[in-house]
Amino acid sequence: MMIAHPLVSVVDDDESVRESLPDLLKEFGYSARAFSSAEEFLASQYLDQTNCLILDVAMPGMTGPELHRELIRRSCNIPVVFITAQGNDKIRASVLELGAVECLSKPFSDAALLGALNAAFGVC
Repeated sequence: MMIAHPLVSVVDDDESVRESLPDLLKEFGYSARAFSSAEEFLASQYLDQTNCLILDVAMPGMTGPELHRELIRRSCNIPVVFITAQGNDKIRASVLELGAVECLSKPFSDAALLGALNAAFGVC
C-alpha cells in the first residue's frame, strides 16, 4: 500500500542541500524534513516516521555510514540513498554493501534522485 505522501528525511551538513532538496522532494510528491546532523535526526520525532533517508556520506560527528549502521543496529529498516561530494568507487561500493539503495555523487540530476527514490520505494 502506497503512503499518501511518504516522508523522506534529508541528513546533510551542507545548508544549501538542506534548503533545496526538500523543495525538490515535495515537487516529486513526498513530504520532506531536513536535519543538519545524524545526531539531530536520531533525536528527532521523525525517526520512526521516515520512509526513506537521503544521507550525506561525510559529516562532522557521526558520518552517514555510521548513522546507517546505527539504524541497522536498532532494526530501523529505512531505505537509504547516500549522497556524496567525494564520489569514488570505494565509497559507493562500501555503502551499497552496507545495504544502501543507491549512492549518488554531487551534483546529481533530478532524474537520478527520482530513480533512486523509486528504487527505495519499489516503484517500477
